[in-house]
Amino acid sequence: MQSFLGFSGYYRQHIKDFAKISKSLYKLCDQQTVYEMTEERVKAYEELKNSLTNSPFPLIPDWKQPFKLYIDACGEGLADALHQIQIINDKPV
Repeated sequence: MQSFLGFSGYYRQHIKDFAKISKSLYKLCDQQTVYEMTEERVKAYEELKNSLTNSPFPLIPDWKQPFKLYIDACGEGLADALHQIQIINDKPV
């Protein structure tokens, strides 16, 4: 689980609500916790796995174009995403 979380954590800035989703999985890495894949943890694992395979790949920013910063925070985590504003749609950078 640590390897998977390390890998997915590398791409955390491209996964919406990463901290909130992965919270139950990080608890498995604690030596005091009994390793039990509950329904919540399986769902979190599948959601992260799907996010890694379906998330848009980051693009090289065009410094001449404006940016938009999205911020999401709650009691369980903090997330942000920097988007390049395009004529057609925003793209993560």
